[in-house]
Amino acid sequence: MIMTGAKAILECFKEQGVDTIFGYPGGMILPMYDALVDEKKIRQILVTHEQNAAHAADGYARVTGKVGVCMATSGPGATNLVTGIATAFMDSIPIIAITGQVDTNLLGRDSFQETDILDITMPVTKHNFKIKDARKLIETIRQAFDIALNGRRGPVLIDIPKDIFFAEVDYKPQAVEEKPVGKPDPDFIICAAEAAEEIARAERPAVIVGGGAISAGASKEIVEFIERYNLPVVNTLMGIGAVSRSHPQNLGFAGLHGTKAANHAIAAADLVIAVGSRFGDRQTGNISKYTQAKKFIHIDIDPAEIDKNIEGSLGLAGNMKVILKLLMRHEKCQPRVDWWSQIEGWRETFDYDYQVNRLTVPWAMNQIAKKTAGKPYAYATDVGQHQMWAALHLKIEEPRTWLTSGGLGTMGFGLPAAMGAQVAYGNSRRVICVTGDGGIKMTGNEYYTIARLKLPIISLIVNNTSLGMIRQLQKVMYGERYIACEFDYPMDYVGYAQSFGIKAEAVSTQEEFAHALVKALEDTENPRVIVLNVWRSFVEPMTKGNARIDEFVEFK
Repeated sequence: MIMTGAKAILECFKEQGVDTIFGYPGGMILPMYDALVDEKKIRQILVTHEQNAAHAADGYARVTGKVGVCMATSGPGATNLVTGIATAFMDSIPIIAITGQVDTNLLGRDSFQETDILDITMPVTKHNFKIKDARKLIETIRQAFDIALNGRRGPVLIDIPKDIFFAEVDYKPQAVEEKPVGKPDPDFIICAAEAAEEIARAERPAVIVGGGAISAGASKEIVEFIERYNLPVVNTLMGIGAVSRSHPQNLGFAGLHGTKAANHAIAAADLVIAVGSRFGDRQTGNISKYTQAKKFIHIDIDPAEIDKNIEGSLGLAGNMKVILKLLMRHEKCQPRVDWWSQIEGWRETFDYDYQVNRLTVPWAMNQIAKKTAGKPYAYATDVGQHQMWAALHLKIEEPRTWLTSGGLGTMGFGLPAAMGAQVAYGNSRRVICVTGDGGIKMTGNEYYTIARLKLPIISLIVNNTSLGMIRQLQKVMYGERYIACEFDYPMDYVGYAQSFGIKAEAVSTQEEFAHALVKALEDTENPRVIVLNVWRSFVEPMTKGNARIDEFVEFK
């Protein structure tokens, strides 16, 4: 079937199950937009900035498990995508970015809006392509999806000169087939049996679950695994939701701002089993102290992660579901009464006290958790103090209902990611976005898109008139020499939201917040904004620098 390159790309997208594209037009990408005019099965979402197109595609991918797609024009359009692409790369999120480029006969001539986007994005993509021959267009599009989804997931960029969009290509439909999971070889089975023996022998084992577990869709197998071996489980920031927070063996979020019970358990463990986690520095703190007097079993899809940050691990690289099933061939273990008694002591000692007489973000997160319990909600955050409070005090019960920028820590991620997620969910689930007064200034322009599309996102803007996490670091590490962290000039966030036609209100007390939250939850068809005017305060817990993860900063 002969058609233009642009139409062939759309046909390839439909093969792959793409139903939504986020983007922003420009001269070199216009042929794609022209092809979309007659396209009935793919929805194009016009955003207000290309960075937000990448974040929205990322949010879409996180909640669906499918590839998110974004596109932009050449030059500044392409470079504006980079932060969103890097965010997806650091968190192993599959997105396809299509960038328009100047005609092939103009490449290398410093033409208007020409940039070498391949070299720019090479460090932050799983792979990238520049198509100079229309005959390779279709196979490249299909290959890009295969790369983005298989193995360790990640973003792929395809740079396409404008004349390739107009070129005639011969499109032949191709069914997309899932690759069968191969059987493990005998040596791998022996290695898994050795790991199972280590788990059975351990007196104080603990499991860390990371974002790789969610990518693998292995939540069911992880729950069966921890229950079979009677293991306490903690999660990284990216692993939140892989195991229900209400599961009795889940100790919560671990790391720099993790719960004290979770950090104490990891510090005291004699064996740590990491499932889909890369042992990032925010998780481990001082590596030598983190690894002291304990063994490690590392399960990951990516062999390159084994021994990268923690040396000497017993590594099991491959399909996570297969590995966990192999580990469960071993007989059930003893209940480990002493270990669980110690853990329950930490839980009781460090249980958070929400009984305060003023509006705080932890109290507000706890109220949201109570009001949304058992109901279909998803939660997105921006980056900063509010992100840590949300991780600590929301109760995430299902995988793919927690969206946050873990690896890159991208301020401005929250609102456009929530937008992409809400587009994916439609009416089946509502997204609550928690952001700060710093992050919302970066990408709050997407309220325009949210209002235009009537996406029923509930946004909470934590207004502490500061870059709270920067201020916290300046207190802990720089002797309270505060600079460039306070927003002394007032901004009317309610008026800002209302300028887009979104209902908004500011709250300063617990009673006002409770009332505003109920109204927002009841208004299921419209976006709502609640501005929390709160005191400047600090996220607790916080582990000490260059110390064990069970040593904490004391705030006065």
